[in-house]
Amino acid sequence: MAVTAPLLGLEKKSLREQALSALRTAITSGELAPGRHLVETELSDMLQISRGTLREALRQLEQEGLLSAGPRGRLSVRHLDAKEIRDIYSVRAALESLAARTLCEMADRKHAIATLRTAIDAMAAAAEETLEERIESDLEFHRTMCRLTGNETLLHSWESLEGSIRMSIMFAGLEKGVKNMSVARHNDIVAAIETGDVNLARNTILQHMDSAAAELVA
Repeated sequence: MAVTAPLLGLEKKSLREQALSALRTAITSGELAPGRHLVETELSDMLQISRGTLREALRQLEQEGLLSAGPRGRLSVRHLDAKEIRDIYSVRAALESLAARTLCEMADRKHAIATLRTAIDAMAAAAEETLEERIESDLEFHRTMCRLTGNETLLHSWESLEGSIRMSIMFAGLEKGVKNMSVARHNDIVAAIETGDVNLARNTILQHMDSAAAELVA
Protein backbone atom coordinates (compact mmCIF):
# COMPACT_ATOMS: atom_id res chain seq x y z
CA MET A 1 0.00 0.00 0.00
CA ALA A 2 1.37 3.41 -0.97
CA VAL A 3 1.64 5.86 1.92
CA THR A 4 -0.05 9.18 1.12
CA ALA A 5 -0.30 12.41 3.11
CA PRO A 6 -2.99 11.48 5.68
CA LEU A 7 -0.99 8.47 6.84
CA LEU A 8 2.45 10.03 7.10
CA GLY A 9 4.21 10.07 10.46
CA LEU A 10 2.70 12.31 13.11
CA GLU A 11 4.17 14.89 15.44
CA LYS A 12 4.38 13.88 19.08
CA LYS A 13 1.80 16.43 20.24
CA SER A 14 -1.75 15.07 20.75
CA LEU A 15 -0.94 11.81 19.00
CA ARG A 16 -4.39 10.33 19.58
CA GLU A 17 -6.13 13.36 18.04
CA GLN A 18 -3.73 13.45 15.13
CA ALA A 19 -4.24 9.73 14.54
CA LEU A 20 -8.00 10.20 14.62
CA SER A 21 -7.82 13.05 12.12
CA ALA A 22 -5.47 11.18 9.77
CA LEU A 23 -7.53 7.99 9.86
CA ARG A 24 -10.84 9.84 9.39
CA THR A 25 -9.43 11.59 6.34
CA ALA A 26 -8.04 8.34 4.93
CA ILE A 27 -11.41 6.62 5.37
CA THR A 28 -13.69 9.39 4.11
CA SER A 29 -11.43 10.13 1.14
CA GLY A 30 -11.43 6.48 0.13
CA GLU A 31 -7.70 5.97 0.72
CA LEU A 32 -8.77 3.25 3.14
CA ALA A 33 -11.53 1.71 1.04
CA PRO A 34 -14.82 0.24 2.33
CA GLY A 35 -14.37 -3.34 3.48
CA ARG A 36 -10.63 -2.99 4.01
CA HIS A 37 -9.36 -4.92 7.03
CA LEU A 38 -7.15 -2.86 9.30
CA VAL A 39 -3.84 -4.30 10.45
CA GLU A 40 -2.64 -2.64 13.65
CA THR A 41 1.06 -3.23 13.05
CA GLU A 42 0.82 -1.70 9.57
CA LEU A 43 -1.10 1.36 10.72
CA SER A 44 1.01 1.99 13.82
CA ASP A 45 4.14 1.89 11.66
CA MET A 46 2.66 4.28 9.10
CA LEU A 47 1.48 6.73 11.74
CA GLN A 48 4.55 6.20 13.93
CA ILE A 49 2.50 5.77 17.09
CA SER A 50 2.18 3.01 19.66
CA ARG A 51 -0.39 0.29 19.17
CA GLY A 52 -2.06 1.41 22.39
CA THR A 53 -2.60 4.93 21.02
CA LEU A 54 -3.77 3.46 17.73
CA ARG A 55 -6.31 1.23 19.48
CA GLU A 56 -7.76 4.27 21.27
CA ALA A 57 -8.22 6.01 17.92
CA LEU A 58 -9.73 2.92 16.33
CA ARG A 59 -12.23 2.52 19.18
CA GLN A 60 -13.32 6.12 18.66
CA LEU A 61 -13.75 5.58 14.92
CA GLU A 62 -15.80 2.45 15.60
CA GLN A 63 -18.07 4.48 17.89
CA GLU A 64 -18.44 7.08 15.14
CA GLY A 65 -19.59 4.39 12.71
CA LEU A 66 -16.59 4.55 10.39
CA LEU A 67 -15.33 1.08 11.33
CA SER A 68 -17.13 -2.18 11.98
CA ALA A 69 -16.03 -5.25 13.91
CA GLY A 70 -16.07 -8.64 12.23
CA PRO A 71 -15.17 -12.13 13.44
CA ARG A 72 -12.81 -12.13 16.43
CA GLY A 73 -13.29 -8.36 16.69
CA ARG A 74 -11.21 -7.64 13.62
CA LEU A 75 -11.93 -4.10 12.43
CA SER A 76 -12.59 -3.07 8.87
CA VAL A 77 -13.70 0.11 7.12
CA ARG A 78 -17.47 0.15 7.19
CA HIS A 79 -19.35 -0.34 3.95
CA LEU A 80 -22.66 1.52 3.84
CA ASP A 81 -25.47 -0.13 1.90
CA ALA A 82 -28.64 1.60 0.70
CA LYS A 83 -30.65 0.69 3.81
CA GLU A 84 -27.97 2.01 6.15
CA ILE A 85 -27.79 5.31 4.26
CA ARG A 86 -31.58 5.69 4.43
CA ASP A 87 -31.49 4.89 8.15
CA ILE A 88 -28.75 7.46 8.77
CA TYR A 89 -30.70 10.14 6.95
CA SER A 90 -33.91 9.23 8.73
CA VAL A 91 -32.26 9.78 12.11
CA ARG A 92 -30.55 12.90 10.81
CA ALA A 93 -33.91 14.26 9.64
CA ALA A 94 -35.38 13.73 13.11
CA LEU A 95 -32.50 15.54 14.79
CA GLU A 96 -32.47 18.46 12.37
CA SER A 97 -36.26 18.75 12.51
CA LEU A 98 -35.91 19.20 16.26
CA ALA A 99 -33.22 21.82 15.67
CA ALA A 100 -35.44 23.68 13.21
CA ARG A 101 -38.39 23.58 15.62
CA THR A 102 -36.23 24.90 18.46
CA LEU A 103 -34.99 27.78 16.33
CA CYS A 104 -38.54 28.56 15.17
CA GLU A 105 -39.66 28.81 18.79
CA MET A 106 -36.98 31.33 19.72
CA ALA A 107 -38.44 34.74 20.54
CA ASP A 108 -35.54 36.41 18.72
CA ARG A 109 -34.21 34.44 15.76
CA LYS A 110 -32.26 37.25 14.09
CA HIS A 111 -28.81 36.14 15.26
CA ALA A 112 -29.49 32.49 14.34
CA ILE A 113 -30.76 33.42 10.88
CA ALA A 114 -27.77 35.69 10.24
CA THR A 115 -25.38 32.94 11.34
CA LEU A 116 -27.04 30.38 9.07
CA ARG A 117 -26.88 32.78 6.11
CA THR A 118 -23.16 33.21 6.78
CA ALA A 119 -22.80 29.42 6.65
CA ILE A 120 -24.61 29.40 3.30
CA ASP A 121 -22.23 32.08 2.00
CA ALA A 122 -19.36 29.75 2.94
CA MET A 123 -21.03 26.95 0.98
CA ALA A 124 -21.29 29.19 -2.07
CA ALA A 125 -17.62 30.18 -1.70
CA ALA A 126 -16.61 26.50 -1.60
CA ALA A 127 -18.50 25.66 -4.80
CA GLU A 128 -15.31 25.47 -6.88
CA GLU A 129 -13.27 23.63 -4.24
CA THR A 130 -12.67 19.88 -3.79
CA LEU A 131 -15.50 17.51 -2.95
CA GLU A 132 -14.12 17.06 0.56
CA GLU A 133 -14.11 20.84 1.15
CA ARG A 134 -17.62 21.15 -0.23
CA ILE A 135 -18.81 18.38 2.04
CA GLU A 136 -17.29 20.14 5.04
CA SER A 137 -19.00 23.44 4.20
CA ASP A 138 -22.32 21.64 3.77
CA LEU A 139 -21.95 19.79 7.06
CA GLU A 140 -20.93 23.00 8.82
CA PHE A 141 -24.28 24.54 7.88
CA HIS A 142 -26.21 21.65 9.44
CA ARG A 143 -23.85 21.46 12.42
CA THR A 144 -24.36 25.18 12.99
CA MET A 145 -28.12 24.76 12.89
CA CYS A 146 -27.90 22.19 15.69
CA ARG A 147 -25.38 24.23 17.68
CA LEU A 148 -27.55 27.35 17.59
CA THR A 149 -30.29 25.54 19.51
CA GLY A 150 -28.13 25.49 22.63
CA ASN A 151 -29.11 21.84 23.09
CA GLU A 152 -25.81 20.06 23.71
CA THR A 153 -27.40 16.60 23.63
CA LEU A 154 -28.87 17.34 20.21
CA LEU A 155 -25.53 18.59 18.92
CA HIS A 156 -23.67 15.58 20.33
CA SER A 157 -26.19 13.20 18.75
CA TRP A 158 -25.82 14.90 15.37
CA GLU A 159 -22.03 14.85 15.59
CA SER A 160 -22.10 11.11 16.32
CA LEU A 161 -23.56 10.66 12.81
CA GLU A 162 -21.12 13.01 11.12
CA GLY A 163 -18.58 10.39 10.06
CA SER A 164 -21.26 8.18 8.52
CA ILE A 165 -22.84 11.17 6.76
CA ARG A 166 -19.49 12.17 5.30
CA MET A 167 -18.80 8.61 4.17
CA SER A 168 -22.19 8.25 2.50
CA ILE A 169 -21.61 11.44 0.50
CA MET A 170 -18.00 10.71 -0.38
CA PHE A 171 -18.67 7.16 -1.53
CA ALA A 172 -21.65 8.26 -3.64
CA GLY A 173 -19.27 10.33 -5.74
CA LEU A 174 -18.97 13.90 -6.96
CA GLU A 175 -22.06 14.10 -9.15
CA LYS A 176 -24.50 12.70 -6.60
CA GLY A 177 -22.90 14.48 -3.67
CA VAL A 178 -22.97 17.91 -5.29
CA LYS A 179 -26.68 17.71 -6.08
CA ASN A 180 -27.41 17.68 -2.35
CA MET A 181 -25.30 20.79 -1.69
CA SER A 182 -27.47 23.28 -3.54
CA VAL A 183 -27.31 26.73 -1.97
CA ALA A 184 -30.92 27.32 -3.02
CA ARG A 185 -32.13 24.28 -1.06
CA HIS A 186 -30.33 25.46 2.04
CA ASN A 187 -31.75 28.96 1.60
CA ASP A 188 -35.19 27.30 1.67
CA ILE A 189 -34.39 25.80 5.08
CA VAL A 190 -33.34 29.17 6.50
CA ALA A 191 -36.35 30.93 5.00
CA ALA A 192 -38.67 28.37 6.59
CA ILE A 193 -37.04 28.81 10.00
CA GLU A 194 -37.21 32.58 9.65
CA THR A 195 -41.01 32.45 9.32
CA GLY A 196 -41.28 30.77 12.71
CA ASP A 197 -43.69 28.23 11.19
CA VAL A 198 -42.72 24.96 12.89
CA ASN A 199 -44.60 22.73 10.44
CA LEU A 200 -43.10 24.49 7.41
CA ALA A 201 -39.58 24.21 8.83
CA ARG A 202 -40.09 20.56 9.75
CA ASN A 203 -41.45 19.65 6.33
CA THR A 204 -38.64 21.52 4.58
CA ILE A 205 -36.05 19.55 6.54
CA LEU A 206 -37.81 16.23 5.92
CA GLN A 207 -38.04 16.88 2.19
CA HIS A 208 -34.38 17.91 2.10
CA MET A 209 -33.25 14.72 3.84
CA ASP A 210 -35.59 12.41 1.91
CA SER A 211 -34.36 13.72 -1.43
CA ALA A 212 -30.72 13.68 -0.26
CA ALA A 213 -30.92 10.01 0.78
CA ALA A 214 -32.72 9.08 -2.43
CA GLU A 215 -30.01 10.78 -4.50
CA LEU A 216 -27.19 9.01 -2.66
CA VAL A 217 -28.65 5.51 -3.10
CA ALA A 218 -29.93 6.02 -6.67
